[in-house]
Amino acid sequence: MEVTETNAEGLSRTFKIVVPATELAAKLDDRIAEIRPQMNLKGFRPGKVPASHVKKMFGKSIMSELIEGLVGESNQKAFEDAKIRPASQPDIKMVDDIEKVLEGDADLAYDLSVDVMPDFEPADIKVIELERPVTKVADEDVDEALQKLAEQNVKFEARGKTAKAKDGDAVAIDFVGKIDGEAFEGGSAEDQAVVIGAERFIPGFEEQLIGVKAGDETELKVTFPDDYPSEDLKGKDAVFEVKVNEVRAPKTPDVDEEFAQNFGLEGLDQLKEMITAQIQNEHDGASRQKAKRALLDILDDLHSFDLPPKMVEQEFQTIWAQLQQEKEAGNLDEADSKKSDEELETEYRGIAERRVRLGLVLAEIGRVADVKITDQEVQQAVIAEARRFPGQEREVVEFFQKNPNAMAQVRAPIYEEKVVDHILEVAKVTDKDVSKEDLFAEIEE
Repeated sequence: MEVTETNAEGLSRTFKIVVPATELAAKLDDRIAEIRPQMNLKGFRPGKVPASHVKKMFGKSIMSELIEGLVGESNQKAFEDAKIRPASQPDIKMVDDIEKVLEGDADLAYDLSVDVMPDFEPADIKVIELERPVTKVADEDVDEALQKLAEQNVKFEARGKTAKAKDGDAVAIDFVGKIDGEAFEGGSAEDQAVVIGAERFIPGFEEQLIGVKAGDETELKVTFPDDYPSEDLKGKDAVFEVKVNEVRAPKTPDVDEEFAQNFGLEGLDQLKEMITAQIQNEHDGASRQKAKRALLDILDDLHSFDLPPKMVEQEFQTIWAQLQQEKEAGNLDEADSKKSDEELETEYRGIAERRVRLGLVLAEIGRVADVKITDQEVQQAVIAEARRFPGQEREVVEFFQKNPNAMAQVRAPIYEEKVVDHILEVAKVTDKDVSKEDLFAEIEE
């Protein structure tokens, strides 16, 4: 194996790596000799398959496995000999046709390009000082949350027989839907409760129930939307023959002991405790988010060093692609929409540089502090991602298991958050009481 450094410019390195065909052939023979005793092929006694036959039948696939391992070993040797730490996945460009290499007719020769970690000393996190905004849960916040919970659990009580339905009422109806005079599948129901204004039915259906009373029979004329899921119904005009059984008025339940017990709790005090804890978690999350933002600003100000160009370019291209998608969809931020492409590129390339710089700083601080993430933490993150795709959970998990790059994208944010937690524990962090409005103001912006 020959490893030659051919370029060392800034943080970019290029190596030429050659593994002679004779060395590959020797390794192939060794591997065949290793697996022959376990081989059982039709027409041969177990363990007695000739090496020549194994090479003829499986030589290319075995060589492929050997090359995959050799590339990893060669890359590692190049990094160790040059005493560098890669900052990103290396780029590999084969010199000869890989088929010739697999057949033993050419050396394994390729160019290896990689960005290396810059040499810098991370700031002493013990001397970092920052304020963390905190907000305690106020009684009025709990009362507001309880009232919203009550409104979400509204019940409907029967109005008088002559009472006319109005917006917000629930109307119990029997109906039959027809198109061109013919009833269609799925267009009929009995004693169906329809809440006027809930927008759960076809546009125009609920509004036409305003003013009906128990015992009324009427017709509702509607048009199915063009994007309606059923191909047979989308865009079609329909008539629903309706009989009104009952008109019910909404009643928001009282927030009392009985209300709390409906949720399986002991009483109102326990419900208040749960809501208080939930709101406090939201406040704590916003507090940490602001503390992290302040910390990243400080770390960015404290560090200045050359950045690996490929990492910056990859980060910029990711940001730029997202920006273009938002632009094409008409969702571009108002301030950005007024800027030229040149101005946007300058601004977002600066953002890419900041992200790469902070990523390297956090990685180095984490390395020095020996911050680790567990397999369980990664597995939990994969499962959480899989749950976003109901019915496809197994396929999603298998995708991550088979794709190291995808798994790395799962690990990266977990590691970053653990490093941030470590810094916040070591740094001089002072809690500052602020209002709820101030706590969430910048986050909403």
